[in-house]
Amino acid sequence: MFYAMWLEGQSLWNTPLLACLICIAVVYVVLVLSFTKIKLHQKKPLLFFLSLIIMYGTFGSPFEIISHLSYSLHMLQMSILYFIIPPLFLLGIPDAFLQQIRHLSLFVRVSKFFLPPIAALYAFGAMFLMYHFPVVLTTLSQNSFVHNGYLFVLFVLSFRMWGPIATPDSKKYGSKEKNKRYLFLSGLVLMPACLLFILTAFIGGMNNPLLTQLTANLCISPSQLSSLNILPSPFNTRLDQLFAGILMLGMHKFGLTLTVRLGKKMNSGNVVGIVD
Repeated sequence: MFYAMWLEGQSLWNTPLLACLICIAVVYVVLVLSFTKIKLHQKKPLLFFLSLIIMYGTFGSPFEIISHLSYSLHMLQMSILYFIIPPLFLLGIPDAFLQQIRHLSLFVRVSKFFLPPIAALYAFGAMFLMYHFPVVLTTLSQNSFVHNGYLFVLFVLSFRMWGPIATPDSKKYGSKEKNKRYLFLSGLVLMPACLLFILTAFIGGMNNPLLTQLTANLCISPSQLSSLNILPSPFNTRLDQLFAGILMLGMHKFGLTLTVRLGKKMNSGNVVGIVD
């Protein structure tokens, strides 16, 4: 049943998203080959392409529908979207591009409307926590446009939040102590959302509004869906929410560790600038 749902029926592959990601990849290739000495087989391009592939696998494949079946799968999807894709995407942008963009007059004017990274971190933490309150998630799930808009705002904030870690500006974030404090703060701000799932699992659990929406679209009841045994039994128990909270903590820690280590490896290598 699981594989049938993966390949058929409501679980369709997102062709418009694929086309959009291909366009982004083509623009990236043209810019890199035209204005830098970087080869496409080097680390930065590979990380950039990897972020696009993961993006499509997470939100363009049938996993987008299947993630609604349980909180743990939903948290895996959210963690990949906000803790893995943004840093890989930012790490894949050549440093020379970043320096040139930061000095563009248009970017300087537009950046005045951007939230500072610390403010973006707090805003992301607050919105991420609110998103997983049952009443908020239930309300959002009733309108796909509002729901997707909320997730998009979180996605934009996540890029700003990861900026000081993935692409630090030496003038602002050159101090190791500042970097360490920011890393610690990022984990602290996201802790309440993770603890929400862990606490509710012990208190008695909560209903999954996304599953309710999915069953409504499929015209079947949640009890009928559970009888189909699409997922193993642990996904249908209270342990699902406990595992979701722990998974989110682990994925954020993994994202931080991966980003810092990849950043150090790239900084230790040769820096390739813009072609004259």
